[in-house]
Amino acid sequence: MKSLSIRIDEGTLHKLHVVANYEGRSANSQILILIRDAVEAYEAKHGKIELEAKK
Repeated sequence: MKSLSIRIDEGTLHKLHVVANYEGRSANSQILILIRDAVEAYEAKHGKIELEAKK
């Protein structure tokens, strides 16, 4: 599992926590779900993203 640091304004971060709490998730889990949904939407529109084989 990789780590990613982001910059986010305090208001948006607070709103993320509200949404995550409502869904019964941590903020990290909520972000992972949002990213997964974005990738799935992209692939539905543009086709599957092929990953390069690890060397």
